Amino acid sequence: MGGTVCTEEMKEEKRSEGREDSLTSADRIRRFTVKQFGYNVLSLARRGLKEVPDELWELLELDKLNLSLNSLTVLPSQLALLSNLVVLNLWGNQVLSLANNQLSSLPASLSNLTQLRKLNLSHNLITHIPGCVYNMKALVFLHLACNRLENLAENIQALVELRILIVEGNSIHSLPKALCCLTRLELLNLDFNDIKDVPQEMHQLSRLEKLACHPLDKGLHIVHNPLLKPVKEVLEGGLGALFNYLRAG
Repeated sequence: MGGTVCTEEMKEEKRSEGREDSLTSADRIRRFTVKQFGYNVLSLARRGLKEVPDELWELLELDKLNLSLNSLTVLPSQLALLSNLVVLNLWGNQVLSLANNQLSSLPASLSNLTQLRKLNLSHNLITHIPGCVYNMKALVFLHLACNRLENLAENIQALVELRILIVEGNSIHSLPKALCCLTRLELLNLDFNDIKDVPQEMHQLSRLEKLACHPLDKGLHIVHNPLLKPVKEVLEGGLGALFNYLRAG
């Protein structure tokens, strides 16, 4: 009987191999997609990818794509073909490309991802927010922690839908007035940078309700910076005290 069972298992294995061989390359990737809350979700995280497989560009139905914790150094422009994406996670790669002698992280064609709502570029080697990001006007969540940012460009004001902006763990020296145009922000994490002062207009960010400590708390994260007097002293009274001080100024 044991021999019969073994034979049946071998036959089933061969049938499975046959089914595998009959799949197109795109279909093999498509098998890893799942349906979650009405979204088509694909995770290729932790797969040691050094480049994105070309077959991925055939999965036009994707809504959420997770490419985190791989070894990607370049993102091809074809990523823009996935125009239905609402979430793109590139956390923990080394994504960079050379353009105009400045380090960038995304090809310009990604400006076409007009439906994208969440973009995670944390733990990479980004020195400037890529220009295409400013065209992703539907973004509500932008995660850029632990990169090499030294500033936030005035263009940040284009992302008027942003509710969560995380740029902790960079080397940002100062904040542009344009940041204060993002009046829908509910969580702004600026911790562990090199910020010494804040724009007077910051009191316009009225949806930041408190000074926050826990990374997931809504509010303003800023105390872990080399803030100068009087901002540092005023913050001892809380966010309300800071906003009142800025209004009076």
